[in-house]
Amino acid sequence: MGCAGSTAAKVEENTKKIQKPKPWKHPQTITPTQLKQMRDEFWDTAPHYGGQKEIWDALRAAAEADLNLAQVIVDSAGIINSNADLTVCYDERGAKYELPKYVLSDPTNLIREN
Repeated sequence: MGCAGSTAAKVEENTKKIQKPKPWKHPQTITPTQLKQMRDEFWDTAPHYGGQKEIWDALRAAAEADLNLAQVIVDSAGIINSNADLTVCYDERGAKYELPKYVLSDPTNLIREN
């Protein structure tokens, strides 16, 4: 009898609205070029840590999109975001995907290149 509401509660729990990550600081000041290189290296190697390539591709698209589009991408791909900032996600099979903050937002100590 009490099971009817549990499914709806579980679905709502798994569909957290995506939020921008909290401001963060890189250990050293870095340039936009260095940040882009770090991001490219992460996305190039991420599928080797497990999970499905399609989910990694969807997470990359979501990380590079504005919040509204990111929400649509995540929902369409069936990604369950454990943290609202997308740092920890799961696919429908239960595989875990961890995203570092530097692929989701710029650090507060990003410096301009000359």
